[in-house]
Amino acid sequence: MPTLYTHIDSNKRKTWALFVAFFVAIILIGYVFSYIMNDQAILYFAVTFSIVSSFISYWWSDKIVLAMSSAREIDHDSNRELYHLVENLCITVGLPVPKIYIINDTAPNAFATGRDPAHAVVAVTSGLLSKLEKTELEGVIAHELSHIGNRDILLATLVTVMVGMIVLLADWFRRWSFFGGHRRNDNKSGGQLGLILMIIAIILSILAPIFAYLMQFAISRKREFLADADGALLTRHPDGLARALEKISADKEPLEVANRATAHLYIASPFKEDEEHRVSWLTKLFMTHPPIEERIAALRGMEKN
Repeated sequence: MPTLYTHIDSNKRKTWALFVAFFVAIILIGYVFSYIMNDQAILYFAVTFSIVSSFISYWWSDKIVLAMSSAREIDHDSNRELYHLVENLCITVGLPVPKIYIINDTAPNAFATGRDPAHAVVAVTSGLLSKLEKTELEGVIAHELSHIGNRDILLATLVTVMVGMIVLLADWFRRWSFFGGHRRNDNKSGGQLGLILMIIAIILSILAPIFAYLMQFAISRKREFLADADGALLTRHPDGLARALEKISADKEPLEVANRATAHLYIASPFKEDEEHRVSWLTKLFMTHPPIEERIAALRGMEKN
């Protein structure tokens, strides 16, 4: 039976394979659309915009997320117990102590953000602090520190930008096609080849955004499994994180400050309907987090070995 140990290497390989696939997809989609629309600038724009947007997101995404979450920073004196817990885990794993934020919300949850370990942030809700025992809270913090150490936040940011680029290109082409762009370029499209590429482009404009979102969700789910594994190894107490996930999942209070743009950052889905409707395999494809019961089973299996 596979455990979290066996997930680590496969998750790394699959995640980076999906990441490369995004870049290839942007180039191919940009090429097809630029050929049909008879404008090579579209391809150059697609690649350039992806790079520039990734650069901007790299520097500013953490500040945007914290502002959206209404988080407030704490220091050693304002919450010594939490600060020491984070500090001790950072010493164990060899990471600099990140900035620590608290979100004033009674729903238990947490996330990490920041462009690298030297500029990282860990944010927890007030509900998490009040509802978890120390070993459970350690498991959650270790999970978030693993995201920081694995550079998951940077990867998530870049993937989000690339998904947005694919959706933008698809929407751009559909609008161009709707307003008769194909008729203006019939003679320049290479006859039968142009018609074939036109059909391919139309299909791409419909299916590309769907596949892009599916790839984004797949990456998000795999990074959660990897962070669970690394967090459990850090605390040497997998059951602490397992029990924390059970409590977070059982809590029916929605996280008020969360939205669809930030949901993938949290340790568990902040939308309770996502946790309650996870039976269908099709539903699982559109989830940002693996089903809680699968994560708990893997953690418990890890503890037995």
